[in-house]
Amino acid sequence: MRKVIIILFFGISIIFADDNMKAHHTVDGFKNPLPGFKENGLADFFKWAVWDKLTGNYPAKPDSYSFKLMPNDGEFLRQNKDQYTVTWVGHSTLLIQIGGMNILTDPIWSKRSSPVQFAGPARYVEAGIKFENLPPIDIVVISHDHYDHLDEQTIKKLGNRPHYLVPLRVGKYLEDWGIVKYQEFDWGDSVKVNNVLFICTPAQHFSGRSPFRRNDTLWSSWIIKSKDYSFYFGGDSGYFPGYLEIGEKYGPFDMAALPIGVYMPRWFMKPVHLNPEEAVQAYLDLQAQKFIAIHWGTFDLADEPLDWPPEHLRIAIEKKHLNPDNFLILNHGQTHILKEKGNIQARPTKP
Repeated sequence: MRKVIIILFFGISIIFADDNMKAHHTVDGFKNPLPGFKENGLADFFKWAVWDKLTGNYPAKPDSYSFKLMPNDGEFLRQNKDQYTVTWVGHSTLLIQIGGMNILTDPIWSKRSSPVQFAGPARYVEAGIKFENLPPIDIVVISHDHYDHLDEQTIKKLGNRPHYLVPLRVGKYLEDWGIVKYQEFDWGDSVKVNNVLFICTPAQHFSGRSPFRRNDTLWSSWIIKSKDYSFYFGGDSGYFPGYLEIGEKYGPFDMAALPIGVYMPRWFMKPVHLNPEEAVQAYLDLQAQKFIAIHWGTFDLADEPLDWPPEHLRIAIEKKHLNPDNFLILNHGQTHILKEKGNIQARPTKP
């Protein structure tokens, strides 16, 4: 396999994998290469979104939820220079502090996960840290272009101070929003920034910000690796053999952030969204020591009640006789300090 190595300024070096047609590439976009993978079409979507709702074929949901929002004024995070930390802002947005760098994953501070802010799924819980209280962001990692993972308003507010790492063809959106500091990656491509390695890895999902532009951009997961810590960010994915392959090639990991929500109905969601039991299996496949739950409890995007995912995750942990202390179900805004490799301890928060 041919590789091309390009040395860039500011301590950044990037490795691109071979440029021949790959199994996940198509003539005009991308696909999930697993044989037998079935992608849902518009007819399936309308069956779920319209027919199932008319026939009552979905679980009853409560009128409200009691999710806890932890007070986090960001002062510790802004002053922190040497501790490794992870903070759950909400949904798939994490603030990760590793190797002296401040990293955001799939940042969304908007009130709605939608192309417009007057309609669409609204937040049930405020962002765990106010945007103005963030430390200076060095790197933004994007997994794919869906509205709950690539948020125009938040990207515009972050501006060109951070460096953006995005899957192939996602850069066109950033350019439209005035962003010039970005790099696009295929699966297997990597970049080292200030001695922290970022590797773009596979996921089983799909892309598109409208029904008429399906799968013309790539989706991915990411590895963030310093000299003494390895973090896997799962983005959004169904369960697939890639977890085993990533674990064998790049693992073990100190921590894996995996999605546990937006999984019902299974006939519709299973190809592209993990349920909690599958997330636990993915964690085992990845050879991770710790698990942090993401992609739940923020936006109502599926049929399961928003408080089901953590409860079903606990059931899956018990069924597999795993140590529950290795699984982090954070409150919005909660920060955990990575005290040492493989050892995570909650930081006391203000009452």
